[in-house]
Amino acid sequence: MLTIKNVTLNYAQELNGVESMPVVGWVIGSDNNNVEQMSWHMQISQDSAFNDIIFDSGTVASGQSQNITLNAIDLKNSTHYFLRVKISDNHGQHSDWSEHATFITGLPGAQWQAEFISAEGPQDNASSKGTLLRKDFTLPDDGAVASVIVHASALGLYKLYVNGKKVGKDELTPGWTSYQHHLLYQTYDLTNLLAAGDNTLAASVGAGWYKGDMSFNRARNYYGDRTAFICQVVVNYQDGRQVMFGTDESWRGTDSPVLFSEIYDGETYDARREVSGWNTVDCDVAPWRAVDVVASDKSVLGAQGASTVQAIETLSPQALIVTPEGDRVIDFGQNLTGWVEFSVSGRAGDKVILRHFEVLDANGNVYLANLRTAKQRVEYTLSGAQTEVYHPHFTFQGFRYVHVEAWPGEIALENVKAVVVHSQMERTGEFSCSNPDLNQLHHNILWGLKGNFVDVPTDCPQRDERLGWTGDAQIFCRTASYLMQTRNFFAKWLTDLKYDQTPEGGVPHVVPDILTGWSENDRFLSQGTHSAAAWADAAVINPWTLYLMYGDKETLRNQYASMKGWIEFMRTHAVDNKWSYKLQFGDWVALDAKEGSYFGATPNDLTCMAYYSWSTLLFAKAAKALGNEEDYATYSTLHGEIVKSFQQEFFTPAGRLAARTQTAHILALHFDLVPERFRARTVETLVELLAEHDGHLVTGFVGTPYFCHVLSENGRAKEAWQLLLKDDFPSWLYQVKAGATTIWEHWDGIKPDGSMWSPDMNSFNHYAYGAIGEWLYRGVAGIDADEEQPGFKHIRIQPVIGGELEWVNARYRSGYGDIAVSWEVKQRDVVLRVTVPHNTTATIILPAECRLKDSANMNFTVLNNALQASVGSGEYRFEYSL
Repeated sequence: MLTIKNVTLNYAQELNGVESMPVVGWVIGSDNNNVEQMSWHMQISQDSAFNDIIFDSGTVASGQSQNITLNAIDLKNSTHYFLRVKISDNHGQHSDWSEHATFITGLPGAQWQAEFISAEGPQDNASSKGTLLRKDFTLPDDGAVASVIVHASALGLYKLYVNGKKVGKDELTPGWTSYQHHLLYQTYDLTNLLAAGDNTLAASVGAGWYKGDMSFNRARNYYGDRTAFICQVVVNYQDGRQVMFGTDESWRGTDSPVLFSEIYDGETYDARREVSGWNTVDCDVAPWRAVDVVASDKSVLGAQGASTVQAIETLSPQALIVTPEGDRVIDFGQNLTGWVEFSVSGRAGDKVILRHFEVLDANGNVYLANLRTAKQRVEYTLSGAQTEVYHPHFTFQGFRYVHVEAWPGEIALENVKAVVVHSQMERTGEFSCSNPDLNQLHHNILWGLKGNFVDVPTDCPQRDERLGWTGDAQIFCRTASYLMQTRNFFAKWLTDLKYDQTPEGGVPHVVPDILTGWSENDRFLSQGTHSAAAWADAAVINPWTLYLMYGDKETLRNQYASMKGWIEFMRTHAVDNKWSYKLQFGDWVALDAKEGSYFGATPNDLTCMAYYSWSTLLFAKAAKALGNEEDYATYSTLHGEIVKSFQQEFFTPAGRLAARTQTAHILALHFDLVPERFRARTVETLVELLAEHDGHLVTGFVGTPYFCHVLSENGRAKEAWQLLLKDDFPSWLYQVKAGATTIWEHWDGIKPDGSMWSPDMNSFNHYAYGAIGEWLYRGVAGIDADEEQPGFKHIRIQPVIGGELEWVNARYRSGYGDIAVSWEVKQRDVVLRVTVPHNTTATIILPAECRLKDSANMNFTVLNNALQASVGSGEYRFEYSL
């Protein structure tokens, strides 16, 4: 039986707010093997019964089931649409219509009639208080209303309410963007929240990233000095009419019980100041004040649609600890990002005061030093009601532990929970094996993603930083895209990268860029706030990664000028293809750095040229993928010239790489910069360098992500496994053995004697070194994409067996469906099981020296020093001896 199991729109399950026809895809279900789609038929309707069809494709002879674009459809703003599809396959079967997928169209900023309004005045530029806004309105009681859609955004952060109920599940809206160029709005259906007659629309507003106290520079008002809210309500009538109203000077405002709320410092809330019924029609608005209309460019408003920040899950406390110093501490057992929600009873004026932190010190006491100036403090003043429930509104914390500084009466753990907050993304990767330490490592990598993907890919979620460092995002992008569906998350962030690029094409160290113009006194950043190799290369590597993982040409198109601009920036600053520019981070925090330095021993000249070569190659490939043959030829030629210059600069005639560091050899091999006649020597030297440190890495941000790949892809899988499985300092599993539940910023964030790395830069939730997760999926499980047929239309399956593991189970949910690989080893016998989703093909690659026992009737041939077989969709079992 042929079915359609899942229809996606812009790669998401749900899409609220889109200003053009979304990209469509679906997953095919069938009882047959070797299933290929032969045709599709799509319909789009304005009603779920498909009586009002606005588009009917007819039968389209095509095998494409992902990344389908329909550009010629005229969509009405602020309207529900329903899409369904049916298909036929190569077995002569025809599916029924799929379950419909639903999306709501947005409203381009130029068409908004609403205004930004504020209950703050110019005198509040240094205030971090919250404000409340509200407006009553009437809906006709004649049954003529079909639906009511609202589009909302803010300069700051907002929560939207209708008739006393919070609208939607989103938090920290509208998120953090390059506000002057790119301000997102959210779209919600209000129909079921409204009643005929009188209704109330209300918003609670806070400072957030827009005007709050941000970055380690601890400045504020980066984008503006007054919060403001905007919403446009669109009433759709049964006869097709649309009537709009929204925020204007007729709204009223007042101060909220949120006395203070900052991203880094937490929130102060006084429940005694709550305004009864403030967001309902019963509220007395006489004491409320008039609002101001705030001038702001509405043309930069854009629909978010998906990947909004939400409260995703909750964790219960694991223990209530009394430290040696007598402090009461709640342990949630997991380093996380979000907030604490609690219920409490007491007298009016009683307080709950919580301080959030990551680790206990060597003596088991509260450790706050690594937070630097971030307070991570919540103070709640009780109103005296029977039971009061609270969680912060406009902030989040990074923590495992909570120091309870004040609490009325005894603390009952059942009244406290941790709420995990991050951008909403579908979980796509699963990995488990017979080694529990590797399972914990995978867990830690996943939770590092959860903790740092809060609207932007931050470096850390706890201290006074939490910035979108481009290097971290570049390093981790491929791993993240195995773990979760990150296309929409990264596409949004890359849009801000494009807007924040310099006119010359330079790429900021952080995106959104709040360092340029604010870092004159910083000991590093006073030298430059943009265009560091490996960091700025996120402009090219991340869009290319999304293309590989999702077949996403839309992001390539959107970022194409940005990608090209970065290549041209490097070329402008290059002499004989050797370039540099102001501050370079190099192999950041590598262990081969000089004492007291963050900068690794690998020369910046080598790092810059290596990444120049790599990004130029990827951009040439992107040009080819988009059909730009002229750019493909130009930048392919440039890439060849850079490689030649690199080889002349860094390789001796005898084949020795001039920089004798692990990272130098890793980059040269991974970026294919080694003359073929010198490859064996370069690999051998890398292994020697590894042996010099007793099999330990001494790499930093630049070398670490590729280490295991380079070893396993060059015939040194044994050394790759040995490196991964090291559990003393420095290693991934050293952190696991030390009790980590996320990835640390430093290999020895906590030293063997329990002492800490310097508190000035010691995050315990810092995902960069979690990039080893890519090797778990691409190497250990062997699930890899093919750039000639991206998005896993064609799959390469080449597991790296080893590490004395008895078994591995891995699964990746691609756009086409689940790709599963499992292997078991008994002595030297291997059983490999593979699941290939429908409408895809795969190449199974086994070691050339293996002896096949059961090949599932597949015809294996020797190619590129390996056994290879091509398969279609289905489940397969292979057995061989090593």
